[in-house]
Amino acid sequence: MDAARRKQLIMAVANTIISHADELTALDQAIGDGDHGVNMKRGFEAVLADADNLAAKPLPEMLKGLGTHLVMKVGGASGPLFGTLFLSLAKEIPADPTLDEVSRALGQAIEAVKARGKSAVGQKTMLDVLEPVRAELADADRHDLVARLERRAAAAARATAPMRAIRGRASYLGDRSIGHMDPGARSVWLIVAAICDALASPARHEEKA
Repeated sequence: MDAARRKQLIMAVANTIISHADELTALDQAIGDGDHGVNMKRGFEAVLADADNLAAKPLPEMLKGLGTHLVMKVGGASGPLFGTLFLSLAKEIPADPTLDEVSRALGQAIEAVKARGKSAVGQKTMLDVLEPVRAELADADRHDLVARLERRAAAAARATAPMRAIRGRASYLGDRSIGHMDPGARSVWLIVAAICDALASPARHEEKA
């Protein structure tokens, strides 16, 4: 993966989050503080502004820089959690990883997010998308993997809607949290979809996030 490809991925992710900021805010207004979209937009605007510098670095250093921007700029609960995700990936992933190495690194990053948020899969959080995506990556069947990852992320994010929140501000609502997609899960879906779309052939036209 050369610098041009790394920049393509950075811009795809950052622009996707920025363009969906209002949606993320609306989701968070239903079950949280209402600032998730604004905060994520601020963080990824910083990433976008630094895209050339980040892309010039090897993959681990690029991820470290991205995670640092998120920790410094996003704030709230999302900054530490999304920052931890990328900073942990940076520690675990080699410069030119295989799919198995990506899966392993993501597994370690998920454990770091669990520890940071004191949360687990099934509690209506970003983990409920991260873990199914990791499982898809770990599948020995690599046929049509990019499209499968995008579909798995979409299904997993939608599956948070009927869940009752256990962690975070949404947990204060109890049963009233049921029926709303988790904004962190939606953000992970958007990130995965952006990466998948950037990696896929331009000729591929499927349902977008």
